[in-house]
Amino acid sequence: MNAGLIVILALLGLSFLGIPIYLALGIGTLVALNVADMPLIVLPQKLFAGMNSSSLLAIPFFMLAGNIMSRSITGRLIDVSNAFIGWIKGSLAVVTVLASALFGAISGSGVATASAVGGTTIPAMKEEGYPSHFAAAISGIASILGPIIPPSITLIVYASITDLSVSKLFLGSVLPGVLMSGGLIIYALFYGKKNDLPAHPKKTPKEIALTFKDGIWALLMPVIILGGIFGGIFTPTESAAVAVAYALAISLFVYKDMKFKDIYTVFVEGSISTATILMLVGLSKASSYVVTTSGLPQQVLEGFSSLTSSKIVILLLLNLLFFAIGMLMEANAAIIMMTPILLPLLSAFGIDLLQFGIIMSCNLCIGLVTPPVGICLLMTNQIAKASFVQTLKSLLPMLAISILVLLLVTFLPPITLWLPSLLK
Repeated sequence: MNAGLIVILALLGLSFLGIPIYLALGIGTLVALNVADMPLIVLPQKLFAGMNSSSLLAIPFFMLAGNIMSRSITGRLIDVSNAFIGWIKGSLAVVTVLASALFGAISGSGVATASAVGGTTIPAMKEEGYPSHFAAAISGIASILGPIIPPSITLIVYASITDLSVSKLFLGSVLPGVLMSGGLIIYALFYGKKNDLPAHPKKTPKEIALTFKDGIWALLMPVIILGGIFGGIFTPTESAAVAVAYALAISLFVYKDMKFKDIYTVFVEGSISTATILMLVGLSKASSYVVTTSGLPQQVLEGFSSLTSSKIVILLLLNLLFFAIGMLMEANAAIIMMTPILLPLLSAFGIDLLQFGIIMSCNLCIGLVTPPVGICLLMTNQIAKASFVQTLKSLLPMLAISILVLLLVTFLPPITLWLPSLLK
């Protein structure tokens, strides 16, 4: 059997048995090396080489910043959003989308966004009379903005495999993130009006100003991070370190919602999440080596080429493939598994690597809310204590919006390539 295929089958099979993804990938690679009679020293060598990248330092810092933020700053972002639009029917749903976008502009993680924002807004929505299944659905779908809007951990992982510029990938994901946010906000407003959801009394300019003043330090965080990256002031890695320092300073000394004794817990939680991702990235280098040398990518290229010679059809087929993979597998693992296999195919059909990275990231992020895995939807549904079937029904129109945005990103390249083209 082809050694590259062994890696993929082992990863899928062991994952379904409940073995952690990084262990499944390592075991699959080790078995494939034995079957192909390759030197086992490849595994530790490639593991080290895979993690020996300065751009990957951004991952632990962004994970840590998200953990700190969820304990203090998230509530202020929600308060500010609510102050400006709380008088509109369905405003709490809109606030959930806005807060998820702002939180995602710091943490880069869908699960962290679902936990931090959903944990705050879902109980508030239920208290105000929103259907629990709608609260779970809007919070779940909004959480995928975390890994779509820059900075995105999935795009950092993709950049480490393809050697693309992280900054350009971040810029390319801005418009898809804005389109997704805009579409969800429009639907939330429509749903709020149609179902006559409650609204808060309109706040006076003085009350809005006071809320804005209290939340200004929280609002400055994504501005500093994204403005610094896109303005060329610091690299994505440096911006992640700045995010941690800023979040600590604001949480400890300005808002004082976090105590010094909490720092240990926050760092331990961030370290555990980071270790899993970095082991996955490191092992991906070894698995990529096996997959590439096995000739599997060339076989995939020949298989797709025999089906069609149309770039449009190939992109459509790839989207269907990743939509199915996203239902079953964690996004970072899917990127690590599939990117080396598809690189020759992308080159042969003239598909831009930067555009494809964002297509793949958006598609796999949708998998965060699609069964059977759908970890973000499961999490928000648990918080809402709603019927999962009802939550899925409420999700369908919002899922259609996210798929429409994905198709726009796929077949209108300027959406992803225009902003990066401005970066010299």
